Amino acid sequence: MLNYFLKRLVGLVPTLLIVAVLVFLFVHMLPGDPARLAAGQDADLETVELVRAELGLDKPLPEQFMRFFTNIVQGDLGTSMRTRRPVSTEIAERFMPTLLLTLVSMAWSVLFGMTIGIFSAVFRNRWPDRLGMTLAVSGISFPAFALGMLLMQVFSVNLGWLPTVGADSWKHYILPSLTLGAAVAAVMARFTRASFVEVIQEDFVRTARAKGLRERVVIVKHTLRNALIPVVTMMGLQFGFLLGGSIVVEAVFNWPGLGRLLVDSVNMRDYPVIQALVLLFSLEFILINLVVDMLYGFINPTIRYK
Repeated sequence: MLNYFLKRLVGLVPTLLIVAVLVFLFVHMLPGDPARLAAGQDADLETVELVRAELGLDKPLPEQFMRFFTNIVQGDLGTSMRTRRPVSTEIAERFMPTLLLTLVSMAWSVLFGMTIGIFSAVFRNRWPDRLGMTLAVSGISFPAFALGMLLMQVFSVNLGWLPTVGADSWKHYILPSLTLGAAVAAVMARFTRASFVEVIQEDFVRTARAKGLRERVVIVKHTLRNALIPVVTMMGLQFGFLLGGSIVVEAVFNWPGLGRLLVDSVNMRDYPVIQALVLLFSLEFILINLVVDMLYGFINPTIRYK
């Protein structure tokens, strides 16, 4: 397992290199002049050119990329064009709110999604199954921004129970986490149901029931482990989507996280911050997939890594 883990880590290098090239080219294709935005709309042409030279945007693209790549290898993410602060500082200040929001959203969505999925599989084609799948379809179909505004209107404006913006207390996490995790809970419910229905029909489950084992023992001991592998795969993918896909929710709730930082950076064409954030999101996806692959061996000891 250790050799497999080390091989996967080495394999990160070419993947991140390709991502870095694509991100650099994509960012420089964005419309708008970052030098003009940094200098201000009222600045004259001479001032804009001075700012362009200061930011290094007057250099050819290959030279700009080599400087960007060299700095990344040395651990220097550059300086924000918007705030003139180190990009690492900007990201560090916004990382924890996004991570905590993602963890809270993932925790409740996995708990409720798997519970609904298991009950739907056990009582399939009956009212618990129909109710659970109706909720799942509703969760997938309802847009995140609309759900967020609806929750704010009901629980913040009408009832006055919960705050709408900020991340100062545990109450601030309730509405954003519900908004962010609703679609994940729905996906987990449908995926868990499909996985459990397939495993429940296997011969070893029928044999366990024929031996007179209680249904709870059959579900927890015999069915759960075999049905978890595809569920864990989907769980890892959804966690990655939550980390990188919280942009809409953070914009709705004015959340001081990475998603909001990315929106502000795109609006101001802050190249260093955009490049660093996209690389960070890519690295998160790759590491999450690696962790999921490693979890297979713990869920099913018969799996061997080569």
